[in-house]
Amino acid sequence: MIYQRTISKKVSVTGIGIHSGKKVTLTLNPAPVNSGITFKRVDLPDSPVVKADARTVGTTENNTSLGSGVSAIHTVEHLLAVFYGLGVNNVYCEIDGPEIPIMDGSGASFVFLLREVGVSALHQPRNFLVILEPVRVEVDDKWAEFTPAPRLIVDSTIIFAHPKIKQQNLKFEFHCENFINDIGRARTFGFLKEVDMLKRKGLIKGGSLANAIVLDDFNVVNPEGLRYRDEFVRHKILDTIGDLSLLGHEIAGRVTTYKSGHNLHNLLCRKLLDTPQAYKIVPATVLQKEAVESLELSFATGSLYH
Repeated sequence: MIYQRTISKKVSVTGIGIHSGKKVTLTLNPAPVNSGITFKRVDLPDSPVVKADARTVGTTENNTSLGSGVSAIHTVEHLLAVFYGLGVNNVYCEIDGPEIPIMDGSGASFVFLLREVGVSALHQPRNFLVILEPVRVEVDDKWAEFTPAPRLIVDSTIIFAHPKIKQQNLKFEFHCENFINDIGRARTFGFLKEVDMLKRKGLIKGGSLANAIVLDDFNVVNPEGLRYRDEFVRHKILDTIGDLSLLGHEIAGRVTTYKSGHNLHNLLCRKLLDTPQAYKIVPATVLQKEAVESLELSFATGSLYH
């Protein structure tokens, strides 16, 4: 996928916001090269267009939000992860409410939507953000770190004091099909004992067994059970990819996370952007040329056979 991509035509989807509980319609529109992913609240007069960028992130409590105040757009992470997963980097998103619809709690509905409507290549190479040196952030016992790697690798560890989760680790090497099959269908999750507390904070007003994995003290409440044995850490990787996509480019690097969340992901992105020597922006055509030259050198020296 050397070239930038957008969707082939306009498409809309309607659903419930998991935190607001409000019915919202999201409309995705094709966008020209170098426009990135942008959002606009069409239900508000004179609402600004907000670019999906690490520096426009507002609140990060139980979701990632863009912008601030009444015109903020909440819970963007699953949609952004799917854009990244399918290599779509230019879309103009209109929404008539405060929050992206949660659908089934995963990225699967957005994957289906984009595959149905189709994507189109644009006549401009995409750029890669190449990690050159380690960048790390820590908050208490939680941490996240970028290190150099030839492609995006997400190595995630989560720990929850629940018998169905405990400690889970997964290393995911990004590829479009792997994303669709192994990450995109993993649902968000929550605990029955936290429901009252979260609702008092104005969250999960639209949460249900239809859009989240719910756990009581010992088991998964959903009658259908889990989609993957380790669905919890797979969903964490979905969230991580969505949050890292706010860097605005495909990533060539490894991100390792330990007990991380949306706030830590955003802190890591901001620290990377504030450390210019730790990364470079490289056109995909140049990156491909370097990869081919490296492969040719390996054949010439016989290093592939050692």
